[in-house]
Amino acid sequence: MNMPTVRFLCFLGLVATLPVRATVFDLPSGDAPLLGREERVVTSFEDTLYEIARRYSLGSEEIIRLNPGMDPWLPGAGKSILIPGQRVLPPGPRDGIVVNLPEHRLYFYPPAKPGQPQRVYTYPVSIGKMDWQTPLGKTKVVDKRERPTWTPPESVRQEHIANGDPLPAVVPAGPDNPLGLYAMRLALPGGDYLIHGTNNPIAVGMAVTHGCIRMYPEDIAELFPMVPVGTPVYLINEPLKLAWVDGRLMLEVHPPVDAQGQTVEPDLSIFEGMLEQALGDSVVAIHWDKARAELKAARGVPVVVGLQAVNPLPEASASQAPAQAELNPAANPL
Repeated sequence: MNMPTVRFLCFLGLVATLPVRATVFDLPSGDAPLLGREERVVTSFEDTLYEIARRYSLGSEEIIRLNPGMDPWLPGAGKSILIPGQRVLPPGPRDGIVVNLPEHRLYFYPPAKPGQPQRVYTYPVSIGKMDWQTPLGKTKVVDKRERPTWTPPESVRQEHIANGDPLPAVVPAGPDNPLGLYAMRLALPGGDYLIHGTNNPIAVGMAVTHGCIRMYPEDIAELFPMVPVGTPVYLINEPLKLAWVDGRLMLEVHPPVDAQGQTVEPDLSIFEGMLEQALGDSVVAIHWDKARAELKAARGVPVVVGLQAVNPLPEASASQAPAQAELNPAANPL
């Protein structure tokens, strides 16, 4: 028997019915970009981390990263698994589709219906690898296909030949088609870049595609009918995301991706510079030990790392606020 599909609604908590699919939020009023909450679930004997990731709209890498030391194929019964259901919205426009490559996540902002708040749908995705780098910038959806065929590029065919796994010139629609049942083509030069499904859902959340954006089959089936041709698409590279919540500074850090779309270890000095640049002239007391720990770990969960000053410092000394917090972290009860 098929279980009903359920979703999160903003700040209403997780419904226990399974399977869980795309996370859907009502956008809060104002500029507060923090949505959702973390969860913990207890495994049954037959669970794998890959199945749990798919159930809770997560990518494979993010759930494995947050639950270190567990066998992803056989975690065992009775294990407590952290589900990172809280996230900071990425910067930039809140319309159309936004794909944040380091986060391996897609956000879709449909137009608000009359009398209703705007919503955001969010899904884990795979991104490009190797010399098939997923390009950055603004583009749009120019075509939509159900049950698409796939014409592998010559470079991809040569790769498969070298690996002893030759591909036909055209792969028909069906279970062996890596595009799945739905595909949306983007207006990007230099290739046939798609947002599409997959016949290998375990790989969702990894850098394994040839420049395309790959989604779980049930996610693309839900997204596909909601996205008209012409929808804007923003491909961004934002490993650090910040949010102010009730005077607290939340920091969410994801492992960066290199020029080939591969996840790499964070460079702490670069990340520190990015954080300082993002803060700008804000008067904030930063717990730098905690911030550096998050910058280095890049766990992908929002953490409080600073407090907004109640009494702003004089302009001449405002830049000293982070240094003061570092010298006296005990005064910053984070």
